[in-house]
Amino acid sequence: MEMIAFAKLFSKNGPVSTTTFLESCGVADLITTCYGGRNRRVAEAFSKTGKSVEELEREMLNGQKLQGPATSALVYHILQQKGLVDKFPLFTAVYQICFEGRPVQQMISCLQSHPDV
Repeated sequence: MEMIAFAKLFSKNGPVSTTTFLESCGVADLITTCYGGRNRRVAEAFSKTGKSVEELEREMLNGQKLQGPATSALVYHILQQKGLVDKFPLFTAVYQICFEGRPVQQMISCLQSHPDV
């Protein structure tokens, strides 16, 4: 929901089609990213070890970088500049978990109390 809302707010290429997010390039790609590969492995280690993302990238990825944390920082800063942080609590929680020490366990309550649910 937040990805669609963000795209609709900031797209400069005309109207955003919600169905695009429901196709293989949208939710399917997101599910694959969450359940497989380096993103899932590093996220699991992050939640279990308490090590920083940067430390885990060095240890587990031989210096490769995950795109998610950097993207969450960019998105968060855009939302801050536009005064929209409160409208995107999931994006905000991801940023806070990655960079501000918010406990991973709070992600569930963030989803349960989302204003659009």
